[in-house]
Amino acid sequence: MKTPSPIDLLFDGMDNLSPGDDSLSLYVLRSLPQHRFEVAVDAGCGAGRQTLVLASELQTPIQAVDSYQPFLNRLKRRASEKGVAHLVCTHCMDMKDIPNAFPNIDLLWAEGAAYNIGFANALTTWVKVIRRNGFAVVSELCWLREEVPDLVREFFRFDYPGMQSVTENIAIAEEAGYKIFNTYTLPQEAWVKDYYAVLEPHAKSLVNHFDVDVRNFAIETLKEIEIFKISENSYGYVFFVLQRQD
Repeated sequence: MKTPSPIDLLFDGMDNLSPGDDSLSLYVLRSLPQHRFEVAVDAGCGAGRQTLVLASELQTPIQAVDSYQPFLNRLKRRASEKGVAHLVCTHCMDMKDIPNAFPNIDLLWAEGAAYNIGFANALTTWVKVIRRNGFAVVSELCWLREEVPDLVREFFRFDYPGMQSVTENIAIAEEAGYKIFNTYTLPQEAWVKDYYAVLEPHAKSLVNHFDVDVRNFAIETLKEIEIFKISENSYGYVFFVLQRQD
């Protein structure tokens, strides 16, 4: 039998693989000026919490893209349980290859995933295949204020050195060819409920695992959670609702 990976063990049974909330995803989706999209892509969908929100609300096929097949398998099971399997099409591929698979996108959605290929790189890569006046809704980890506790800044100096402020990311989006339609900041409670509140006990249960990779992954996760607890709201996920320009 294949030994479960650190990712599988840590996120076992979890629907949220990053901070997020169905009600906020739905709120942001409903803020768009149109509600019918022929081609909708969920980039870096993970286990598909937000994919199911998109499918249920839009009632149109969602092209769910992730590079980790076990997450896609979980998404397919949950889509079937929720009666929207016919609206969820999974694709095991890298987000940077989306333009090769989907040349005309009306809505590109990416929650907490763009950083995997770099926020600026993701926007530049995807804008080429988003239809004129089409939308990209991308959430990105941002500095929310200038005053940051030293331990927090030091943690992200190694963990995400490319993190920018909201203003800097708006400039990046505009440079890539988007108009800023709106921004929404994920509330602090969306980091805890159904995410850290579940993830923390998972991680604690794995700190003495026989596999050193699993132990290290669990320890690093607990460190991340501790940094969040002392962050003083200095960083957070921000939804950038973007509309492609000519």
